[in-house]
Amino acid sequence: MQDNATEVTAAGIARLAGVGRAAVSNWRRRHADFPKPVGGTETSPSFALAEVEAWLREQGKLAEVPLRERVWQQLAGHPDGPVTALIHAGCALLLIHDRPTVWLEAAAGSDERLAAMLPEALDGVLVPRFGGVGRKRGVHSGSNRPSPVNGQSSVNGPNPVNTLPAVHTPSGPQLLPSAPLLRGAAELAAGLGARQTFEFLLGRHLDANPRQYTLTPAELAGLMADLAGPARILLDPAAGTGALLRAVAPRPDQELYAQDSAPDLAALTALRLALHTRATVRSAAGDTLRADARPDLRADAVLCHPPFNERNWGHDELAYDPRWEYGFPARNESELAWVQHALARLRDGGTAVLLMPPAAASRRSGRRIRADLLRRGALRAVVALPVGAAPPYNIPLHLWVLRRPDRAPAQPAVLLVDSGRYATEGRGGPDWRAVREAVLDAWQAFDRAGTLPERPGLARSLPVIDLLDDDVDLAPARHLPPPAAADGAGALTAVRERLGETLRLTAGLTPPPAVPAEPAPRWPSTTVGELARAGALVMRTGGNGGHARVPVLTDHDVLAGTGPSGVLPESDEEAVLTEPGDVVVPVLGGGAVARVIDDTTGGAALGRNLVLLRPDPTALDPWFLAGFLRGTANNRQASSYASTATRLDVRRLQLPRLALDEQRRYGAQFRALDDFERALRQAGRLGEQLVRGMYDGLTDGTVAPGRPAN
Repeated sequence: MQDNATEVTAAGIARLAGVGRAAVSNWRRRHADFPKPVGGTETSPSFALAEVEAWLREQGKLAEVPLRERVWQQLAGHPDGPVTALIHAGCALLLIHDRPTVWLEAAAGSDERLAAMLPEALDGVLVPRFGGVGRKRGVHSGSNRPSPVNGQSSVNGPNPVNTLPAVHTPSGPQLLPSAPLLRGAAELAAGLGARQTFEFLLGRHLDANPRQYTLTPAELAGLMADLAGPARILLDPAAGTGALLRAVAPRPDQELYAQDSAPDLAALTALRLALHTRATVRSAAGDTLRADARPDLRADAVLCHPPFNERNWGHDELAYDPRWEYGFPARNESELAWVQHALARLRDGGTAVLLMPPAAASRRSGRRIRADLLRRGALRAVVALPVGAAPPYNIPLHLWVLRRPDRAPAQPAVLLVDSGRYATEGRGGPDWRAVREAVLDAWQAFDRAGTLPERPGLARSLPVIDLLDDDVDLAPARHLPPPAAADGAGALTAVRERLGETLRLTAGLTPPPAVPAEPAPRWPSTTVGELARAGALVMRTGGNGGHARVPVLTDHDVLAGTGPSGVLPESDEEAVLTEPGDVVVPVLGGGAVARVIDDTTGGAALGRNLVLLRPDPTALDPWFLAGFLRGTANNRQASSYASTATRLDVRRLQLPRLALDEQRRYGAQFRALDDFERALRQAGRLGEQLVRGMYDGLTDGTVAPGRPAN
């Protein structure tokens, strides 16, 4: 075995074999020939992927490793780390995309030959797509360091920076450990295409490391791109993984500029954009505020999701920077530094759209800059998004739409929009279609006319002079009129009527008094794992990708008893679709929960942290199965506990061996309990809605107080 062979953890082995981690631990204890650890730690060992695959096949536990999974495990276990592996794979996929015959020629021989031939072949693609000088012309492609060092600025402006492209050509020795991965990625691209293969690998990496990256949801990125409008030259100065520039409708004459302080992210952004469009792509690594890679750029549009609440953004070094045209930002106003950087990189009349924390609209330390942005017509709109639109998901973020003034406005006004009404209770984010329609309709009407009639509770344009008080508070909710009265009393009457009907239904569904069973039955039992092996049911786990148009049933939906509310990263990975009669069980968080899929939920994709059980109707009644899986003692014996979470091993859940007729008798009782539980939940939701609506109506004047009860 090579010293640099791909390694896989116990979790990766479990995913390969479609089992829980407990099963892998049992294999290690029970089988002396199980592969020995080759790395990791004593508590979290890693194993050679090739040895694991061979052992699983010999044991009959794995007929063949799926290509997607094999490529992912090669990337995740790469000896130089998954990010390096992802960049190498992206370079090879770009070569396959642009010059497939060159790839075929290089890949025809051994891994050593492939690694030796690739650098020159990659130069022929990377240099034309990303600029810079190739290896044959005397510049070592590995030198990708901003100069001078961040933090050493000139009083005359931002640091000059070496604008070598973010993606450099790896050397042959660097590529050799990646050769199996590159061949696997090429094989995957033959079916999916190079772009979708890279999106799958990048999406899987981001999903596996959620705390390392701050992501911009695709729906929000699309809204920001539409607010900016058509543009030929675009800039994202805090590019992250490139979601904002990727959301822009591609044009062959476009120029896309990106910068990020993390060299790895700058490289991934460049590769992602190059696989997505034929436009010119220029991505640089470096701290944008301290070491701007494009100080002379004048873009048609700037899209930016800046880091929030950064105190070390360069306040001490950049006091005399010419970008602070609207005022020098305070140390705690890093977002206003990004706003002015975006305006400085726009041509006259160009548009910038930035995602901002709501505090930036009202902090007293930023009021002078906000006032000057308003007076000079640079700030054109503030849009409050619903809670859950983007991380951090617990606060309603804002979008600021800015335009570099080409002339002083005669009667400056600003558009204020509050789309908070489109928040949803699930984890899938807000109703993006409604948010998009409401925000774009208001912005386009305002942009054409310079004003907008009031849309109560949603949008209005406000003369700038009305905002120039001591606070210069731009939070939309503080300036919008309440919703029209027609939305108040009439709607609350309808909610009250529905609540009354639901309460009557709930009373009728209340279970009869419990009858003790004497003596308590002693049934022979089996487990879900045994039933799966016997073919009485099929067991599937939730996936990481699917089609964006398919609703996703999340673990939160199952726990709350609501409809599908989630989304999965769009990819060509096959989603697990639910069918009526399936039983879905959450595996995280503890608690005894199981849900039978009905006609209204069937067809939804299965989300993460969910296990689907599809019983054979000739052997198992789904309601009998779901009911016994909900037993508290059953869940307790099948659960394992980590320091911060509880995980359910569904295969260990038990249920009695009963004849099908007896199963159906129990199933009918469990189904009646489920109907009662649903009615209780619906009554609770309607009650909360009625109480909240009454408080709001009484306090905003849309509902009159009635006579007090005698």
